[in-house]
Amino acid sequence: MKHFPRSLFARTALTLALAFVVFQAAAFWVVYRTLIVPVAERSADDLAGLIVLSAQTWVELPPQTRAAFERELARRHGLRLTTVNIGATADAPHFAFRTQIEAALSRRVGDDVVLRGVPGTEAAWLDIPVGGHDLHAGFFPRRYAVKPPLAAIAVVALGTFLSLLTALFLVRRITVPLARAAGAARQVGAGELPEPLPETGPAELAELARRFNTMAAEVRALLDNRTTLLAGISHDLRTPMTRLQLNLEMLRDAPSPARIDRAVADLADMNKLIAGYLELARTTQAENRVRFDLAGLLEEAAVDANLPWPGAAPCMIEASRLAVRQIVSNLIQNAQRYGGTPVELVLECTGSLARVVVRDAGAGIPDDQLEKVFRPFYRLETSRSQATGGTGLGLAIVRQLAETNGLKVVLRNRPQGGLEAILEIRR
Repeated sequence: MKHFPRSLFARTALTLALAFVVFQAAAFWVVYRTLIVPVAERSADDLAGLIVLSAQTWVELPPQTRAAFERELARRHGLRLTTVNIGATADAPHFAFRTQIEAALSRRVGDDVVLRGVPGTEAAWLDIPVGGHDLHAGFFPRRYAVKPPLAAIAVVALGTFLSLLTALFLVRRITVPLARAAGAARQVGAGELPEPLPETGPAELAELARRFNTMAAEVRALLDNRTTLLAGISHDLRTPMTRLQLNLEMLRDAPSPARIDRAVADLADMNKLIAGYLELARTTQAENRVRFDLAGLLEEAAVDANLPWPGAAPCMIEASRLAVRQIVSNLIQNAQRYGGTPVELVLECTGSLARVVVRDAGAGIPDDQLEKVFRPFYRLETSRSQATGGTGLGLAIVRQLAETNGLKVVLRNRPQGGLEAILEIRR
């Protein structure tokens, strides 16, 4: 057991090889018992009948014609009939199915027959006492011994060989993509982004490669987001911490309510940043799906944001209610902060899809940045001031929440001006 191959290719190939060898062995045994042995027995019986019939004919022929008959037997059938003792004292040469021929001759003659041979020759001889004559009959086993059907053996051997080749080809076709996927998985585990796996081959392996490529890209994006998150924390916290440290140092020499207020404001900014980071980190875990009325949820979000809500017919969906609520709130806040008024909230509910649309009348977003704004800390406003640009986490939280909970969020510019944020939920 210690030396048993551990790889999937070796194990599967060995198992299939053993199965095919056993199958071919069983097939050969069936062919041998049902084809080769019966044919050998019938051929042996025909040969025994020919020898006995020839001996009987020889006895009944006139003496002057027997020599011609012997020559004809030798020429046509390779049989020898003679009354001369040829000295067949040794055991006959061994050949295939000798046992069947001896048994057939014994039945025809009525006595046990043991084939004898003459040293230095290949003929097999037997004694046939008939009509008062002790005849000696001989034949060449090469001509009369029944040979195993070489075609059947060749077919079995070729079938075994082709079966093994086919098995190895199929096993390799399956195991090579799996081995490649295992190597790529090790690279992902080491924090590297492997080359995309070929999405070819059988449907199951192609689907496996497709999903693995998607997973690898998501893991890479997660690692990038983590790196960006840590960099953003160190960058965004450094400014308020520096101001706070400065104010504390100055308070030692000249206590001032204004400096205390500034220190408190810095702490509030730091708490706000940390809350945003924690909120983004929590979006990587999917929430439980429940059935609820999307129109009712939008009404709550509109009331909290002081946004006019025209109302809508009930639209029942099954999704994460907290995730949908947070996505809608973030989209409304983003539109109110950066988009022009009025901000509209619209619900489009069909049989298979529910769409929440948040529209504003602002300047929109350049088309080449519609996807970039979903990155953590990416802001169109480059001053890094939270008063004018925020933390750059709002849309990143929206996208992460949507992807984690099986939702879809897209941004697109409106032809008449402004931006449209669309949340799609499959019903």
